[in-house]
Amino acid sequence: MNIKKDDTVQVITGKDKGKKGKVRDLFPSDNALIVEGLNIVKKHTKGRSGARQAGIIEQEASLHASKVMIICPACNKPARVGYTFLADGQKVRVCRNCGETFDADSTQSKWGGRR
Repeated sequence: MNIKKDDTVQVITGKDKGKKGKVRDLFPSDNALIVEGLNIVKKHTKGRSGARQAGIIEQEASLHASKVMIICPACNKPARVGYTFLADGQKVRVCRNCGETFDADSTQSKWGGRR
């Protein structure tokens, strides 16, 4: 999965197409993720004795990872993700549009490989 927690993503298909949000939770085994404020569904809940109120609750549902694209922090556009190795051997994610790295802890910012 090319997306990590706290990445900003844009939905590219579905009812929330074009909306942006921050990744709140990941489910790599299902190739799914939850984005804050997007894909809101209504869930009907049954009341429990003293535990919770019965009624209709709105909550965020998971999205398949193929329905979102990561937003590059440098060019501020949706981008595909590539990988490269830094001089110290660390593998980092890079933007296929501008070559900037997505990982803030990397020491090198430009991608030296081919596009």
